[in-house]
Amino acid sequence: MALKNVVSSFRKSLLATSIAALSSGAVAQAVLEEVIVTATLRAESLQDVPVSVNAVTGEKMLEAGIGKIEDLQSYVPNLTMSETGIGTNIYIRGIGSGINPGFEQSVGMYFDGVSYGRAQLTRAPFLDLQRVEVLRGPQNILFGKNSIAGALSLISARPGQEFEGMVSGTFEPDTNERILDFVASGPINDEFGARLAIRKREIDGHIENITLNRDEPQREEQTIRLILDWDVNADLTASLKLETGSFDVNGRQIEIINDQRSTSGTSAFTGRTYAEILDFTEIPVGPIILARVDADSSVLNNRQDYKRSSNGDFSYNDTRNATLNVDYYRDGHQFTFITGLLGYKTDELCDCDFTGAPVFSVAAEEEYKQFSQELRWVSPVGETFEFIAGGFVQFSELDFYDSIRVDSDILPGLLNAADLQEVGGRGERPPFDLEGGPFDDVTENSLEGSPLLGVFQPLFNAGLPELGGIGDAGDAIRNLGTPRYFSSDTELFSVFLQTTWNVTDVFRTTLGLRYAYEKKDGSRSLDFRNIATGERFAEGEIDTVVAKNFSAERHNLKGSRTESNVSPSLNFQYDYNDDIMLYSTISKGFKSGGYDARSNASPDTNSIRPLQNADDPQILVGSFEYDEEEATSLEVGAKTTLWNGAAELNVAAFYTKYDNLQVSIFDGTLGFNVGNAGAANTMGIELDGRVALSEKLMLTGALALLDFEFTDYENGQCYQGQPADSVQDGVEYCNYKGKTNQYVADYSGNIGLVYTTSVWEDLELRSAADFVFTGDYNSSQNLDPSQEQQGYVKTNLRVSLSDPLKGWEVAALVKNLTDETIISYSNDTPLSSNIFGSIGHYGFVEAPRTFAIQGTYRWY
Repeated sequence: MALKNVVSSFRKSLLATSIAALSSGAVAQAVLEEVIVTATLRAESLQDVPVSVNAVTGEKMLEAGIGKIEDLQSYVPNLTMSETGIGTNIYIRGIGSGINPGFEQSVGMYFDGVSYGRAQLTRAPFLDLQRVEVLRGPQNILFGKNSIAGALSLISARPGQEFEGMVSGTFEPDTNERILDFVASGPINDEFGARLAIRKREIDGHIENITLNRDEPQREEQTIRLILDWDVNADLTASLKLETGSFDVNGRQIEIINDQRSTSGTSAFTGRTYAEILDFTEIPVGPIILARVDADSSVLNNRQDYKRSSNGDFSYNDTRNATLNVDYYRDGHQFTFITGLLGYKTDELCDCDFTGAPVFSVAAEEEYKQFSQELRWVSPVGETFEFIAGGFVQFSELDFYDSIRVDSDILPGLLNAADLQEVGGRGERPPFDLEGGPFDDVTENSLEGSPLLGVFQPLFNAGLPELGGIGDAGDAIRNLGTPRYFSSDTELFSVFLQTTWNVTDVFRTTLGLRYAYEKKDGSRSLDFRNIATGERFAEGEIDTVVAKNFSAERHNLKGSRTESNVSPSLNFQYDYNDDIMLYSTISKGFKSGGYDARSNASPDTNSIRPLQNADDPQILVGSFEYDEEEATSLEVGAKTTLWNGAAELNVAAFYTKYDNLQVSIFDGTLGFNVGNAGAANTMGIELDGRVALSEKLMLTGALALLDFEFTDYENGQCYQGQPADSVQDGVEYCNYKGKTNQYVADYSGNIGLVYTTSVWEDLELRSAADFVFTGDYNSSQNLDPSQEQQGYVKTNLRVSLSDPLKGWEVAALVKNLTDETIISYSNDTPLSSNIFGSIGHYGFVEAPRTFAIQGTYRWY
């Protein structure tokens, strides 16, 4: 019903405004400016490109405050991007890779023709872009084989023939956001041109950290880019881009959004929330206090209110890239050579219990290097046969490190208590046999005549002849570190050909083929070390404790794999008349397999190990190697121009079937296991359009309807408290068949209005309103019903006054005018359920309503 109402409202508003404009004769006088894109590697009108494309100009991004992909998603339906505690998600049409450094992204990102396939790079800020093109659906011919869900193409602004420049500043007082942009561009002489762009951004954040008494996330971003163009002669041009940047974040926009009372059989925790357990817990055993936890009282803030309890975390990122683009023209043919060097380093600390109690943290480092070379041959247009052919090679190296760090006494104390309570209260298992515990070597005989005998008599009555370390589970992991090292080296070679046969003046067909060969070497090791001394824990010393509480084991894995694939595409285009182009495309996409960077266990699933205590086994599930993913897609669409060029309406309907879908599944504790889920179907309709209602008023709109369904996914992760559909060797699974996916909303879209008019003599008033809407979606990857994000309409406004001749402009901006509360990502609170029986979630919370002022000066 909600979907029907939105579609009806969108149709009625578009129809009403169109009729009003037609009746006034305004539409007949206004003509839309043509939008040029390079989605097919040729500069073409958006209305001639046979693919579902959204193009957002650099001017629009500057005006709307679109600083990165996370902001861009509001203006591109069916595109979703969100940060997570230890990764980044980017999805198109319900398909994405999930958070695992071993993945290349299902949504390919290309910057000036160079592949930016790593998830971390999607967090990088935008700088001085000419436009961003979002291509939805598999893009495996011209944009590489891994773009199985879609592609983002970022195009830098280039030096022009005239000297120009810009300086722009933005200030938002509530979050203390400060942005400064500087651009200088123009010819150096008859042969050389240059463009220098600099962006500096700082922000205090919209979440209050009540533990550290500061606002978060505090961001500091700086990017510098220099582009040099060289017109060697009439047939040869070259362009060199050099860029360096950093984007550093202290704190996260994360808070505990719900926290339920424990139903654990451990009496010390029953009936208490995780926050209450951390705030103060005292476990007495007779006259002895076994454990006492007295964390900062800020942990009691366990609801969504733009406040978080955290000991602090950070993400520091440095990027660098150099791109050389050489174009050679001969007899109408264009030969392009693109050489790319890319690298980045990341240093992160995640306060991954997401509370102000120092339970544990996760440290991570990542370094990536990439070299790529593409050769492309583009034939002239207007001939019976046209083609684009080329070859591509890419070499990359990834080194990743992370470690769980237990560097306080809180978790050891709580585990000691849980261990003693479990044994003493139920007598269900023998004790751990560890050295150095508070009750080491205590037996019934040794306590004879002691007043403590009465305290421990129930344990001996339960059949335990000696305690031998009961309550030592926590002591075992005191100062625990779990250093994990992952590396992946990739060699990729591919060739592609896309040829168009212009059968008649109005009908043409295009066949595309891409062959790819890829070789990957991967390794992953995990060990247990004492972070205080740096020494390695001996084999069997703490293995069972770590297995039970962190689902982790020591391992050392290596692998090498090769694969090859041919991806085809067949397209038909028909010009129904001068204003309507119809198209249909069938294609097969492919995404390579690889190695899992973040699993805590080896891939010998359903085995019982390690056996530190033969009577106390632990089932561990891990992963290492995963297989390739395939997609078969059908898309039909129409690009239409209406009312003598005053309006455009584009529509695409699609159906895509995914096999061996790659997923990264949270193991319920701290790890992520990569596997191939089975199969899924995604289908829908996408519309976008523009109407020049008059020379002063522009209406834009986009709407996406999406239906996603897993058709085969038996071994999905259960959410907390969900009854399992199957149990295999002690491991519980839930069947996702028939279910949707994370981030999938039945509908999403936006409506924009821009009104421009002259006031006084030389001044121009420009008002813009954007209404971004979406239906309900689930923000968690295990589809927990409690994590359903309700649909919303978010309103962004901008009003500016400028003097185009003198080059100055001042503007006021409002984002999220109606102050919508939006959770972009959520997940289970680590350890709260599996150890303490308290069901809880943390979430990434977008900013509430903000106001900003912006000043810009341009010179020509």
